[in-house]
Amino acid sequence: MQLSVEISKYPLANDYKGPIEAFIDQLGQQPGLHIITNTMSTQIFGEYDVVMHALQQCMRWSMQTYGKLIFVCKFIPGDLRP
Repeated sequence: MQLSVEISKYPLANDYKGPIEAFIDQLGQQPGLHIITNTMSTQIFGEYDVVMHALQQCMRWSMQTYGKLIFVCKFIPGDLRP
């Protein structure tokens, strides 16, 4: 099953751009994902298990590296790439 995810990250720190860019870079290193970024969010498309595994790994890395932060996600079945 294909999955589309829209995710926004909100680091609870004054320097917020670096942690956001690092998270997107980590996602970009994961195989099997199609990623679209814009100024409001990051959209991720791919096979359900691949997307969920990548999110699990990258979110854990981000929390361990940067501490307190907020992720807001929307999960939609199917490939909704523009």
